[in-house]
Amino acid sequence: MTPARTTPPQLCSGPAVFLPAAPAPTALETSGARSYLTERNLPHGSIQMPSSTSPDEEVGLETCVLKFSDLDLKESNLINPSNSLKAELDANTKKKYSFAKKKAFALFVKTKQVPAPSLEFKGKWWRCCQQLFADQTSIHRHVATQHAEEVCQQTASVLKQLTAAPSASQSLPSADRKSPPKDCRPPSQEVSAWLPDVSRISPDELSSGQGDEDGEVLLYYCYCDLEDPHRICAWQTALCQLLHLTGKIRIATEGINGTVGGSKVATRLYVEAMLSCPLFKDYLCEEDFKSSKGGAHCFPDLRVGVFEEIVPMGVSPSQISYKNPGIHLSPGEFHKEIEKLLSQANQDRGDTILLDCRNFYESKIGRFQGCLAPDIRKFSYFPSYVDKNLDIFRQKRVLMYCTGGIRCERGSAYLRAKGVCKEVFQLKGGIHKYLEEFPEGFYKGKLFVFDERFALAYNSSVVAECSYCGAPWDQYKLCSTPQCRQLVLTCSACQGQGFTACCVTCQDKGGRQASGPTQDSFKEECECTARRPRIPQEQRA
Repeated sequence: MTPARTTPPQLCSGPAVFLPAAPAPTALETSGARSYLTERNLPHGSIQMPSSTSPDEEVGLETCVLKFSDLDLKESNLINPSNSLKAELDANTKKKYSFAKKKAFALFVKTKQVPAPSLEFKGKWWRCCQQLFADQTSIHRHVATQHAEEVCQQTASVLKQLTAAPSASQSLPSADRKSPPKDCRPPSQEVSAWLPDVSRISPDELSSGQGDEDGEVLLYYCYCDLEDPHRICAWQTALCQLLHLTGKIRIATEGINGTVGGSKVATRLYVEAMLSCPLFKDYLCEEDFKSSKGGAHCFPDLRVGVFEEIVPMGVSPSQISYKNPGIHLSPGEFHKEIEKLLSQANQDRGDTILLDCRNFYESKIGRFQGCLAPDIRKFSYFPSYVDKNLDIFRQKRVLMYCTGGIRCERGSAYLRAKGVCKEVFQLKGGIHKYLEEFPEGFYKGKLFVFDERFALAYNSSVVAECSYCGAPWDQYKLCSTPQCRQLVLTCSACQGQGFTACCVTCQDKGGRQASGPTQDSFKEECECTARRPRIPQEQRA
């Protein structure tokens, strides 16, 4: 999200004279997000546009794909889109190009729409390049003259997507084209039709939320079959930009997984938009959204992307489907199961395993009492961990949990597919929902989150310790060594003595770098991480 500028905006209406200004970068164009965790990574890129076409344009699709097979659409210096792109097109694909450009232009304009500056003004308003526009003609002229290259890049992304994934309507029989399957593909309409009307909301209400008391962070996921994830990507990008939200959203044919931050007004509008969307309204409900104090400042930018999996387990959804998960237990039911488990003597607990599906740095600062917490660094290591430790789970009742529930959906499906467990259960809504009901329950310590906050505190328990002196400590910081980006637990006293790196080796490297030339090739993975076994072998008690 582009930061608010302090320069007073110029009001433009009708044939206004535009001040020369460089176009503000979109959230997806900014880089610099930290890369210390794999789960934080989403590719940057231009806005993905809907690939659906009107019926009279389907005839030109095959020609478009053939003509663009050798055209490099990543070129960013297309000064004159009409000359540069159209030069490669014949009559049929020119029609396709025209359609794609209109789509790109309309969405770009839509993302610049803002509430009226005050109640005395009515109608739609737009803000771009420190200027306010009161009529559509003015904003259209501004975009056409000042942002032609950006519109061209977005147009190219549409054509590239058409090249990579031709419209599904081509592979359908003619009868299916007339009657598309219900809940399979969104209706043929502009993405902007799913955007909320913010004309009656003041700009301050949408752009506030820079403090934890004023803003909110949402966490949610929805497993459901999506026919056209790239169209959802375009809608989500436009929706978040309209509401001034930052965060990360993963979209795939198996569903959507997101965490976004902004003002409470903006997050409420986001939830309403999700619940009213025809693709999700039959699958999502209000309680599927987990909320916590935060805001837009909790994320460096907005990143929306299309992937094979909405949570990276490293196994294709065609092999392990979300449709075969474990039995969902409500927080209350899960609480009773743990209460029963902990009340038994150690020798009587052999029938049940309480399994933490998260990474080691998450369980290190907070976990359920009596859990088995795998020493894995990424969720994509979880399947290999299960394969190497099948004897632990053989003929056992397994109670699984994770942050918000999403990793358990496919993690439990993977474990069930092995056919060694008696039963597999999972905590519905994850630790997040459990702590809302039982803040002083059986979960002790903090809840790790994948944003700038690092962790949420629901109780006063501290279960982690300083890596240097062993004092109780659970506040993560990034390793001070440039480009390392590992998470460090170092207490205030040790920080005061200069111990701010993840290990002694990294600390020495950081000291040498501070006094020597910058090494751009310094590896992200330090030695202490490299020494960690990729897939730990659990020792049975």
